[in-house]
Amino acid sequence: MSSEAVRDKTQIVVVDKHPAIREVLRSRIEGRPEMELEAESANSEDALALVEQHDPDVVVVEISLGDADGLTLIQEIRSTVPEVRILVFSKYNEDLYAERAVEAGASGYVMKTKPTEEVMRAIELVSEGQVFLSRHVSSRILSRLVRGSGDTETSPLEKLTDRELTVFRKIGEGHSVRQIADQLDLNRKTIETYRRRAKEKLGHETVEDLLRHAVQWVEQGTREQTDTE
Repeated sequence: MSSEAVRDKTQIVVVDKHPAIREVLRSRIEGRPEMELEAESANSEDALALVEQHDPDVVVVEISLGDADGLTLIQEIRSTVPEVRILVFSKYNEDLYAERAVEAGASGYVMKTKPTEEVMRAIELVSEGQVFLSRHVSSRILSRLVRGSGDTETSPLEKLTDRELTVFRKIGEGHSVRQIADQLDLNRKTIETYRRRAKEKLGHETVEDLLRHAVQWVEQGTREQTDTE
């Protein structure tokens, strides 16, 4: 937001590929007199254009976007509009993504298993310049800083780099190597390399084993989100 403008309301852009999630957030935001929904988008390309156009105070972003990767979008938004505050609202486990999101430029992370009121509170705090993370994540980050990076891992997936995890997730969402390459603007061999590294780090013998693991992981996250809706 420009320092020259003083706004009466916190202006928000929502980016989520699921219409139902956007509808819930729209309803909640419209019910808050101190907030205003400026725009919403289902994909990263439109989202970046909307952020540039509206110059919001807060952008609410999902990690999983059909045409790209949420972490990449966070980096692009911060590069294009450095003043904007970004809150991740995702179905994916905070243990895997919260710290990665903060490193990419986000100011907070809320899982979709949490009550919607927690998202509203997070938007308020993030818009004020604060960082919103669960106590669990904050404790993990502090422990990682004090003890070293390897001592707080709770899942083999934490061994994966951001790109390897993105490819793993997109495989689980049903995307082919070619589709992932197109979405991430990379060539097929690069995606195959990330897939191979993920397979090796997770201890799988075959690509089929990796695919099975990825599908089960994505389905678990989807079930947890559905159970709370």
